[in-house]
Amino acid sequence: MKVGVLGTGMVGQAIGNRLAELGHEVMIGTRDPSQSADKLKSKNEAVKVGTFAEAAAFGQILFNATNGAGSIEALQLASESNLSGKVLVDISNPLDFSKGMPPTLLVSNTDSLGEQIQRTFPDVKVVKALNTVTANIMVYPRKTAEGDHHVFISGNDPEAKEQVIEILRSFGWIHILDLGDITAARGMEMYLPIWLQLWGALGTGMFNIKIMK
Repeated sequence: MKVGVLGTGMVGQAIGNRLAELGHEVMIGTRDPSQSADKLKSKNEAVKVGTFAEAAAFGQILFNATNGAGSIEALQLASESNLSGKVLVDISNPLDFSKGMPPTLLVSNTDSLGEQIQRTFPDVKVVKALNTVTANIMVYPRKTAEGDHHVFISGNDPEAKEQVIEILRSFGWIHILDLGDITAARGMEMYLPIWLQLWGALGTGMFNIKIMK
């Protein structure tokens, strides 16, 4: 299918390249395609580069891999008309680096970035996913513990979540835990502070958790 990926950072590139590897048509959206095109083409010639609006119009399904602090603005640049009715996989985290490391959360407890995106774009089918692992594990989960660990999803639309689950399985995910509606994005985003502590303690981002009962 045609997939639009918003964001040209490490996460956006990982998602775009993996989707292209799996045979999808991919366009990565950025604020300034002229500055990003050469860098992205050197990584994967199959991935097209366009503006946020062009990538959003191109994709049948969309991924938000922008910096969380700028996600709403980036999606507004993509244009509501290009987003309306589509599934948007929100990978972003509301991290505030203004006071250095470790970052704090711009929103927490009673709200989340995922919910803010859903409220701002009510006709978009927002599914929160993949925000609790590093980019390499997002797209190659079996590189850690042979894939025996969990990824979480949440969202209001059951059919949209099924579409996202299908993509996650194509990436190699075995254990996918649906946490419910988009309010579950609060907990998913609030996991980031402990993730950052684990990263520091382990000296690598190549880890994840497994839920056992």
